[in-house]
Amino acid sequence: MITMLQKRYEGKVVCVTGSSRGIGRTLTLRFAQEGADVVVHYFRNADAARATAAEVEALGRRALLVKANLAQEEKVHALFDAVTERFGRLDVYVHNAASGRNRKAMDLDVKGWDWTVNINTRALLLGAQRAAALMTEGGAMLAISSFGSDRVFPYYTSVGATKAAIEAMIRYLAIELAPQRINANAISAGAVETDAIEHFPEIDKTWSAIKDKLPYHRMVTPDDVANLALFLCSPEAEMIRGQTVRMDAGLTLLVP
Repeated sequence: MITMLQKRYEGKVVCVTGSSRGIGRTLTLRFAQEGADVVVHYFRNADAARATAAEVEALGRRALLVKANLAQEEKVHALFDAVTERFGRLDVYVHNAASGRNRKAMDLDVKGWDWTVNINTRALLLGAQRAAALMTEGGAMLAISSFGSDRVFPYYTSVGATKAAIEAMIRYLAIELAPQRINANAISAGAVETDAIEHFPEIDKTWSAIKDKLPYHRMVTPDDVANLALFLCSPEAEMIRGQTVRMDAGLTLLVP
């Protein structure tokens, strides 16, 4: 239950990319529950995005609904132009939107590679540049990564490589933006059940194998990720800078 004392983001503006469903939707609603006005970004899932925005407004917060294909540089800028026009500032930027060509390395085509890099990695760089200019009183940036950044996951070549790049970029952002009192961290979220996993070949087989290896009694949920995100983007995490915090119920601690 959210109480007044727990509303760490009262009066803040938060932008979560890819916020129409899955982890992004949960992050958006949880920030709103804690008092934030939010930017609801989407590309394809308009109905889901409108539903998320409606839930935000039902909580008494403002929601800015923006459609943007983050694979296109001009659309990333259009997203932040909309934020500037509506709010004139930004306190938290969460790079959650992700895509990828789910192929083995030997089957990966250049078009799929470029698509994945542009959405997963380049959009973080461009977004961070624009977000920093709007964080005139300091702020926080957070990227959602996955255990594919340093582990091998079937058909995850393009995504895994870009997640590794995201984690590296977060370290650079944390140092370069520290003088502006802007923090930057990442969450490596492993084994989270969302509808995004449905696009992977042989996912039932892979998911079953993951569940068999879990040392804990359940999988990570989007709410678990949100709990950590709300902390990392808050003043309480001021001295945690440039880190990738792994949240996978201990799965990757096991010897393969």
